[in-house]
Amino acid sequence: MSIKVILCVPPQGYFAERWKENSMPALGILYMAGCLEREGIEVSILPSHVMRLEISDIVLHVEDHSPDIFGFTVTTENRLESFEAARQVKRARPQTMVVLGGPHCFTTAQDTLSHIPEIDAVVSGEGEETIVELAKALEAGGLDKDLAKVKGLIYRKNGRIISNPPRAKIPDLNSLPDPARHLEDMSLYNFNIEVPGKGLLPAGNVMTSRGCPFDCNFCATPGNWGRNVRGFSPERVINEIEVLIDQYGTKVIWFFDDTLNYNPKRLDKILDLMIERKLDVNWFCEIRVDIMERRLFDKMVDAGLFHIGFGIESANERICRDIIHKKASLQHAENVIDWCQDANIIANPFFIFSHPTETWSEALETLEYAESLKERALCGMAIMHLYPATELWNKAIEDGNIPSDFTWTSEDDQRILELPEAQGRVPLYLDKLSWFQISTIIFRFAQSALKVSLWSKLKKVFIHGRINSFRRFKQYFTMGMALLVLKARKFFGGV
Repeated sequence: MSIKVILCVPPQGYFAERWKENSMPALGILYMAGCLEREGIEVSILPSHVMRLEISDIVLHVEDHSPDIFGFTVTTENRLESFEAARQVKRARPQTMVVLGGPHCFTTAQDTLSHIPEIDAVVSGEGEETIVELAKALEAGGLDKDLAKVKGLIYRKNGRIISNPPRAKIPDLNSLPDPARHLEDMSLYNFNIEVPGKGLLPAGNVMTSRGCPFDCNFCATPGNWGRNVRGFSPERVINEIEVLIDQYGTKVIWFFDDTLNYNPKRLDKILDLMIERKLDVNWFCEIRVDIMERRLFDKMVDAGLFHIGFGIESANERICRDIIHKKASLQHAENVIDWCQDANIIANPFFIFSHPTETWSEALETLEYAESLKERALCGMAIMHLYPATELWNKAIEDGNIPSDFTWTSEDDQRILELPEAQGRVPLYLDKLSWFQISTIIFRFAQSALKVSLWSKLKKVFIHGRINSFRRFKQYFTMGMALLVLKARKFFGGV
């Protein structure tokens, strides 16, 4: 019995709006597809988000191609679209095994399977080896004893949820095949990035490492990928970049690592090879400012760096040190911003508001600092999100910020606070700041740093029928009042 697998990127919801001009391939399923191909298992990819497919189109695709396994990659932001697509696929073709995996699924498998009977299994953790073993188990007849051997698989058996032992993280990433980009039509992505002085250039994304050695309280990366960072060899990284240049005409690389400079010596070697091989690319990456040296920064610029992102999170020392567990200081960030100014590089600091115990005066300290960077940096911001299995998520449950019976499968839990139009379908964390204060921060930050119209986003609230209860009405009414107060102060010469 030969097995056919289809891996799907579901409709993206908030991400589709955020990346509507262009988007990047999902590297996770490309790695899984490469592993399946290497084992001689038939696999195809359905990137429904860039194909602009509706869920009904996905169902038709399944009916036409009759896969044995249909897998969705799930993020917390697109989970609801994934769940609904999974339901409809299973109803349309019951004999297809519907499997979910991806960043959202590391600790939410029980919750997902308990509430959505149409989902047959969830892959927890890295999926490359798990999906291959699952396909081989089904190929062998799908016996329960075979499924029980697949580590990292949580599945349904006779109405019960069976959790197999977790799978160890892949120790040597070089053992993975190249991402199977050849299985997709890369022209669908229209992935282009503006490079100052060069215009809009074709881009490609590369992930050179998995994990993050730091322990910010809000971040899901250490839980999903581990704090013991694993990286591809510098030679492997360069080979992948050369494939993108030679086969896909790539001129800009988006390094998708959480922290490209987690190992400065390794990055040094990557930069040496980029310079030695005269790779004609510009690139973006994210770094930690407290381990960045000027010498290494200058070499990054020599190798094509044009845009660098980094988290400041808060300008208040207490919040960074005691709440976030972040040792990086504001001076570290200032140094990098100054270096960027010297080298004509785009500095892209990121800020988060509504940390635990953060007061209004502390939030204003961060806001005013971000505003002071208007001419020196391209700032980004978010209200604190709550992701599963993070330290902050556990605190939110303990403090009653999130109900103990909350399920990630709920379409609209009125007990939690979300802002889908601007922040995605992820619960927001509130502690000391009021919603009026947070709304003021959102609009004031938008005036100084963002390039989006929040009026347009508020209009979508009505288009999408978000005001479906008094609580939701109060939420958006408060936002409207905050915006009007801010505009009135500006009109009359205030702050």
